[in-house]
Amino acid sequence: MSITISVCIPAYNRAALLPPLLDSILSQDYAHYEVVICEDHSPERNAIAAVAARYDKIHPGRIRYMENEQNLGYDRNLRRLFDAARGDYVLLMGNDDLLAPGALGCIASAIARHPNIGVVVRSFASFDNDPSKINQEHRYFDSERFFPAGVDSIVTVFRRCVVISGVTIHRGLAQSIATDQLDGTLLYQIYLAARIVGRMNAVFVPQIIALYRNGGVPEFGNAESERGKFVPGNRTPESSLHFMRGVLRVAQFVEDTDHIPIRDAILEDYSRYSYPVLSIQADKSTAIFLKYARDLHRLGFGRSKMFYVYCMALLLLGPRHTERVIQVIKRRLGYTPNLGKLYKGRSG
Repeated sequence: MSITISVCIPAYNRAALLPPLLDSILSQDYAHYEVVICEDHSPERNAIAAVAARYDKIHPGRIRYMENEQNLGYDRNLRRLFDAARGDYVLLMGNDDLLAPGALGCIASAIARHPNIGVVVRSFASFDNDPSKINQEHRYFDSERFFPAGVDSIVTVFRRCVVISGVTIHRGLAQSIATDQLDGTLLYQIYLAARIVGRMNAVFVPQIIALYRNGGVPEFGNAESERGKFVPGNRTPESSLHFMRGVLRVAQFVEDTDHIPIRDAILEDYSRYSYPVLSIQADKSTAIFLKYARDLHRLGFGRSKMFYVYCMALLLLGPRHTERVIQVIKRRLGYTPNLGKLYKGRSG
């Protein structure tokens, strides 16, 4: 396979976590890739640059490191990475996560075996501090699935690309549809995924591609486009609501731009799988959590009865016990339960 992949890392602080990420990439058993790091004018710039320089000496020609003259913010920094990348596809990685063994070969194989692939939807696992101790696997289907370009596939792919690590996108088409209209949403990758799957096919791979680190401190809110929406170092109810308004903003933007009816279906899908949206504020007081849930309901995220099931579970059991119940269900099934009328594509 001659498919080339650019593993792109938007870097802001977390310099101490960059070496294990680079180790996980550079130990892959697939040869046709590069690593592109774009540092977004963070306080840890010098430390990040030093890590990149050290690894470049060990692996000459494999890593390219760039720095932004000012803090561009998450969405704009992703665009800079796509412009700098040279691969056929861009695989995005959060700067505190890890690439799973065999991930690049799996991605390249899936692209090679299916026609006209624009997006690869990956499975990922999450851990707290030790990546050898996985606490949950996020696998949307029990087997490889092929999604032909179209509205139904967009709706399925949309929410499943929110966590960026491992999401793989056709570079050329991403560059051709670039926009700054959604800066400050922190959701540029789902904008790209949605518009590309309207034109090219997608494939879901059941193999774990990325390891997601739980509990990271959010760094958003420093860039001009993010100020007033997100608070660096904190996940406030208001910032979570801004994020969910961003989801609707992206869906509406794609619907208006490409003249396709996706917003309502995406809202329905989010409502059925709204546990992560609710649980992120479940550690707050009951009054604050109920107000947050009510505000989500007013935005339209209460369309499914599952929204209320999650609310009651979080109130009665608490986030820790509710999370354990969900983990048990996923482990027994081997994948996330499919709720409602979810389009599952075709068997791979």
